[in-house]
Amino acid sequence: MQINREELLEQMARILPDDGAHEPLEGLFLARLTKPMESSLALYQPALCFVVQGRKQVLIGEEVLGYDPGNYLLFTVDLPVVFRVEEASKEKPYFGLRLNLDPSLVTAVMMEAGVESRKGDASIKAIGVNAVEADLLDAIVRLVRVADKPCEKEIIGPLIKREIVYRLLAGGEGARLSHLVVGSKAATRRISRAIGRLREHYSEPLKIDEMARDLGMSISGFHHHFRSVTSMSPLQFQKQIRLQEARRLMLGEELDAASAGHRVGYEDPAYFSRDYKKLFGAAPQRDIANLRSSLAA
Repeated sequence: MQINREELLEQMARILPDDGAHEPLEGLFLARLTKPMESSLALYQPALCFVVQGRKQVLIGEEVLGYDPGNYLLFTVDLPVVFRVEEASKEKPYFGLRLNLDPSLVTAVMMEAGVESRKGDASIKAIGVNAVEADLLDAIVRLVRVADKPCEKEIIGPLIKREIVYRLLAGGEGARLSHLVVGSKAATRRISRAIGRLREHYSEPLKIDEMARDLGMSISGFHHHFRSVTSMSPLQFQKQIRLQEARRLMLGEELDAASAGHRVGYEDPAYFSRDYKKLFGAAPQRDIANLRSSLAA
């Protein structure tokens, strides 16, 4: 953990040589200060807050919570709070980060991890401070590491965000994160089944009417709830699974584009190449060549 803390501090100092704030990745905010300060009262959306160096407090109502590099702050509903940086100097600047939590992402990860909210979860406080565990710290370090690299942050960044949510769940934050679950419990259970089905049978033709009927939902209701949980339509979700798997097949098993596309369910190679380029920013052959080149370097 000490090595990770040192690297994280070095990365923050490199990205922020002067006082200020920076958003290198959507929803990830980095900050540097050389003197203590207190923010004005503001409404903040759900987020994970982490101190890299220094010490900070959050004031909510009459309650004051303190945290430092050994602890993180998590809040899971929109809250009116005041942040107060207690320790900061020119010799030892304050460095901190905030990662906004997307309800759709949290919901999807909770369902895929098999974590279900319970009746009592609604009474769990929406804000709390807990000790930073090694796996969570490691994921945070990797997110900051790729956040300032244009070629990596668009692809790897979202994956690390998912891992961070999972690490919070594994660290006992399931009840608090359940506040972010999108939709009703009945609906999310059905969408969870749909996600599992799509992940398992991604190469098969997508039959929306059949899936909705099996789940006991109308087609319009199924589309609405699926999008509210995943931020994608069922077709977009399936397409992303197919393309991610095709990329793995080309990179790991050295399949050509046509073979990989056919393996994951594409009948038309041109259609596969078009979708692939739209998601990854380059045609299959060029993208795989770039990935291999970066790995070799």
